[in-house]
Amino acid sequence: MKELWNIYKKGIFVENPIFVLALSLCPALAVTATAANALTMGLSVLFVITANNCSVSLTRKVVNPKVRVPVYITSIATIVTLVQLLLQAYFPLLYKELGIYLALVVVFAIILARAEVFAAKNPIIPSFFDGLGMGSGFTIAMLSIGIVRELLGMGSIFGVQILGAWYNPALIMILPAGGFILIGYMVAGCKMILDNMAKRQAERGEA
Repeated sequence: MKELWNIYKKGIFVENPIFVLALSLCPALAVTATAANALTMGLSVLFVITANNCSVSLTRKVVNPKVRVPVYITSIATIVTLVQLLLQAYFPLLYKELGIYLALVVVFAIILARAEVFAAKNPIIPSFFDGLGMGSGFTIAMLSIGIVRELLGMGSIFGVQILGAWYNPALIMILPAGGFILIGYMVAGCKMILDNMAKRQAERGEA
């Protein structure tokens, strides 16, 4: 159980897809102008990466290594299509807001990377927790960016007005440029925290 917990938690912070690995930054810039869009994209990727990891792990012994990438892409595309149909049927407004970026989940580097690096070499249960951890880390990062951008850019969170009429919204925050600047600061902050944690562990080891 501890091993599975370690596999899960590494995707939350130590190997966070956005703040540490700097993967799939396109949606982090494009769909995080509001917290709702950011959360929807994050949960969609969480479902896709977890389901794909399980699929790849189950078929890892029967797939010819020479055609593994096309097989992975086909698996991802199938799962993404399912997510698109569900959102289109039950959450049409969110589906319209996410637009083409939802279809681009098929080629997100983080999903293919976890299939290749982890799921193709491990049983289904560890692969499930790896996908769940990476997807959770992605969702947390997207939601964090979305909340800050919406709060500073519109004074609201999930459409609920937080800052009063006195607040003059920083409109740059709901533009891609504002998202790029914010992500840069968040990446830097995450690196500082990780470096500090590594330094403390080194000091404990020496002690």
